[in-house]
Amino acid sequence: MIRKFSELKMPKKTVISKNSKAESNAQIPLKNGSIYCNKNGNIILKIIAKPGAKCNKITDITDEGIGIQINAPPVDGEANSELIKFLSSLLGIKKSDVSLNQGLKSRQKTILLHTSNDSISEIREKLQSSMNK
Repeated sequence: MIRKFSELKMPKKTVISKNSKAESNAQIPLKNGSIYCNKNGNIILKIIAKPGAKCNKITDITDEGIGIQINAPPVDGEANSELIKFLSSLLGIKKSDVSLNQGLKSRQKTILLHTSNDSISEIREKLQSSMNK
């Protein structure tokens, strides 16, 4: 039995309404600001590192990033390890839960926090309270 081309039915395209697009975009975390959550549920911090300072401290928190002065020279990854050590002690989490995601040799870095205990607002509060000291 041979069918004619005109008799074959093509599958219909699934149409996505405007409302369903808005709902799906609401579930995706926004990357606005210096602290946000990625699709895996990990918290991302955008850092602007300032190595070679006298002491470790947070200087400012803006949408571009969190300014952190680091008491280590930018040589052989010393500033990166000091940054991870400083953030883990400041946030009260293990060093193994803090990792450098991007910016190994740059002043602009992204830090990945593998913690499910703290929310974005709690981390922001801890950083701001440290900045006000």
